[in-house]
Amino acid sequence: MPVVQDGPPPGGFPSFRYARRVPSTGPSGITLFAAGAAVMAFGFYKVGQSNRERRAQKAANLAARAALVPFLQAEEDRRWVNANQTFLARQEGIMKNVPEYTAGESVYKTRWMPPAKRVGIWE
Repeated sequence: MPVVQDGPPPGGFPSFRYARRVPSTGPSGITLFAAGAAVMAFGFYKVGQSNRERRAQKAANLAARAALVPFLQAEEDRRWVNANQTFLARQEGIMKNVPEYTAGESVYKTRWMPPAKRVGIWE
């Protein structure tokens, strides 16, 4: 009996692709890098513009508050005068039986001295 061996068909097998060939779809790497850089540059520009607007708004708010300071100070001065008058009236009522006491007068009879300064490493 003859040996029968399986073999290729006449003319050989058709060729097939065995190498990895990924089709190049989409933009190249440099294009993606340039697009990312452009988006970031635009973002930095917008951040800078919003910082300018925020700074201008903050300056306007500060100017508005500065314009209100004299009115607020006048209200505080008025409140302090009323509170001081009430305090002096209460003080006179409490100390009415103490001879030679004047309400509102300083209880210290010495000349004012500034606090002593530390010497050494704290200066």
